[in-house]
Amino acid sequence: MITRKLFPVTDRALKEFPAVALLGPRQSGKTTLAKALAQARVASLYLDLERPSELAKLADPELFLSRHSDKLVVLDEIQRAPELFAVLRALIDEKRTAGRFLLLGSASPQLLRQASESLAGRIGFLELAPFDVSEIVPGPEQLQNFWLRGGYPPSWLAPSNAVSLRWRESFITTHLERDIPSFGIRIPGMTLHRFWRMIAHLHGQPWNASRLAASFGVSAPTVQHYLDILEATYMLRRLPPLHANLGKRLVKSPKVYLRDSGILHALLNIRDQDDLAGHPIVGASWEGWVLEQVVQILGQQWEFLSHGQRRGIGYCCGAGAAAYGI
Repeated sequence: MITRKLFPVTDRALKEFPAVALLGPRQSGKTTLAKALAQARVASLYLDLERPSELAKLADPELFLSRHSDKLVVLDEIQRAPELFAVLRALIDEKRTAGRFLLLGSASPQLLRQASESLAGRIGFLELAPFDVSEIVPGPEQLQNFWLRGGYPPSWLAPSNAVSLRWRESFITTHLERDIPSFGIRIPGMTLHRFWRMIAHLHGQPWNASRLAASFGVSAPTVQHYLDILEATYMLRRLPPLHANLGKRLVKSPKVYLRDSGILHALLNIRDQDDLAGHPIVGASWEGWVLEQVVQILGQQWEFLSHGQRRGIGYCCGAGAAAYGI
């Protein structure tokens, strides 16, 4: 198993907070990491809230969880049961000891809101992204493959590029038809798929809601809402402009990047290195890939950088891509 750099960070957070929320997209390795953390403890309990049998155990959550107050309780896909947050708050206040609950969530804005309201001061938030270069440490040939496939564990560890591509295509379908509706978002999957593909073609370009809305046949606020959905589910990253334009009414637009290069390539039907080398997106793809690696390596430090510093990193990534002729 590839050691995740977030393992010691999460372990330390569990020693400091009564509850820790480990957030990130599906299939990024949250469950594997959580089970490894649970096994390292004397007593633990794992509950997958997507399984009806596990969810049924929490019919009376206060009674059930009180019986396991001496264990680390892992609640996977916690957004499936947002009503648990009030119960967790009461249990934590009753016995305020560190490392009682590890909550796993697949990029739900509702999870963030509910947890912030109910567990303020009692919970630490961490984000687990797919693999980055510091975890894989790929050689020169592997690096090209890593860029092509992206960092999702099933994609990177697939036995061939064809198998990896099929997994990514399946992931895209599942995310649109199952995951997003599970967050209470009622937008047809085909509509979001078309929008996602359009964003893939605009990868690394300044965001222009009006122009995209005209092409898509909807209003600018609607495409902005679609963009917010993809960003909230960890599929997309917005890079702010380098300078704040405080003296003028002109507002500089952020650049938009798909966070995982493998998902980007699947949306554009790029199957192998030859396809990638001959595709117009190759330079922007490399720029976005390098940017995402920098963000993941910086970790929480990225959140404390100013807009100018973030945009400066993005500028360097783009300049590096141009210097190498891609």
